Amino acid sequence: MPSNHRNLSCAWVGFVLLSLVTIYGSEPAHNLNQVDFGRFKACPSIGNSTVRVVFCPQVGGRILEYSLRGQNSLFVSKHDLGADGADIAWKDDPSAGRFDIGPEAIVPRRDELFRGQWTAQSTGERSLRLTSQSSSSTGVQLIREFELDERGSRLRCTQRIKNISDRSVEYCHWSRTLAAGAGIVLVPLEGFARFPKRYVRYENGGILIRPEDPGIRIRDGFLEIIGPPTTPKLGMDSFAGWVAHQQKSGLLFIKQYPTHPGMHYNEVAGITLSTWAPASGETVEIEPIGPAEQIAPGGEASFTETWWLFESKFPEAGQAIDLAALRLRLQELGKTW
Repeated sequence: MPSNHRNLSCAWVGFVLLSLVTIYGSEPAHNLNQVDFGRFKACPSIGNSTVRVVFCPQVGGRILEYSLRGQNSLFVSKHDLGADGADIAWKDDPSAGRFDIGPEAIVPRRDELFRGQWTAQSTGERSLRLTSQSSSSTGVQLIREFELDERGSRLRCTQRIKNISDRSVEYCHWSRTLAAGAGIVLVPLEGFARFPKRYVRYENGGILIRPEDPGIRIRDGFLEIIGPPTTPKLGMDSFAGWVAHQQKSGLLFIKQYPTHPGMHYNEVAGITLSTWAPASGETVEIEPIGPAEQIAPGGEASFTETWWLFESKFPEAGQAIDLAALRLRLQELGKTW
């Protein structure tokens, strides 16, 4: 082959390679690290020297484990663990680190999103993307991006709601994380108070705005859930942008998330945060809620939660959590949005 033809061929190959880098990005491909977890095989996993995160694309695109030094902060049911050996209805109520869309009372049934099979793609050494099936009932597809810091416990969890329909839709981000044990939930009370007791209780299909509950108290600017409430589901409208869960295992689980006082929140009570704690005391659901998002056909809306884990001793009987120290810890973390 003449030298000028060889040069042209090399130039063409170089152009094609450059085009591929432009289209697909210059980051190197990363293989998925996979582990077995409970009844699930080959679950994608990311981690660093102290923290491990295990995902479940098999059912609902959720997190099965978010652990610090081997201690899982999430509640995993016996059905997900496969401990009962039964396959009947085990998908009906998936456990652990769930995400969803709302508003709860209006959003259509969406089994493809909440219980369906998702796809997983590694996007970096400690990052992962999960993508749902298309949901005809809601008109959306969900994409979840997760990224763990090289050191420490910071895990960024972003959910994108993509409108794949030919009409505008309105939904909100709804996190439904089942934490390990009831523990103590701590909600900083910031922003204008719309509720006389700073929370509402969901009861018998309605909402009680002046509830009385021995398991709930207000102390030094915090609402504390110190025991399973009279009825499981509560709602709060704090705009502080974070919530903490002190676990009996000695872990402190913190979620940070953006709040938007000037936007419309379309849950029934207009809340920014909800909890659900059954009488069994085995878990509490920690549920940051995003504002209503009007999404045009082909458009997207996103919401990011930032998770942290710290070692923190559960208070002895008669003692209480040092709330000033907790506030200081959050100040040191700073806002993450």
